[in-house]
Amino acid sequence: MPLSAVKAVAKGQNGVGAFILQCKRLDFHYCDWAGSSRGMNAFIQKRLPQFARENPQIEITVSPRPHKHPVVKGHYINGREKAVCVRNMTTEMILEKASLLRDASGEKLKRVNKPVTSVNESVRGIWSPYHGAQYKI
Repeated sequence: MPLSAVKAVAKGQNGVGAFILQCKRLDFHYCDWAGSSRGMNAFIQKRLPQFARENPQIEITVSPRPHKHPVVKGHYINGREKAVCVRNMTTEMILEKASLLRDASGEKLKRVNKPVTSVNESVRGIWSPYHGAQYKI
C-alpha cells in the first residue's frame, strides 16, 4: 500500500471564531432644519447604507432630533453607551467617528501607567522587607 501526502493543510483560526464585537447598536440623531446637521444629513443619504452593509452585526437606527445638534450614540454589550456630537462635521469625519464608536469596547477611559498589567507585579511576587533571609549583625 503506497503512502500519500495529506491533501489539506490545517488552517490556524487564531481566535477568529470567538471574536465578539462589543458595539451592539449605533444611533444616528439628526435635525432637518439646523445647519449643523448638514454633514449628518449627507452622511445618512450617501454613506450610511454602505456602512450598514459592511457591519451587519450592528443594529443601526436613525431618528430625528428637532432643534438639536446631530449626535452618534454607541450602545455596548456591557450596558454602557457613548455619545459623540458631530455638529458641523463632514461626511468623512462622521464616518471616522462612527468607526471609532464601532471599534470601542464601551469601557470607561482610564490612564495606563504601566504597559503590562498583571496580578503579580513581578515574577517573584510583591517584594516586602519581611520576606526572605534574615541577616544578623
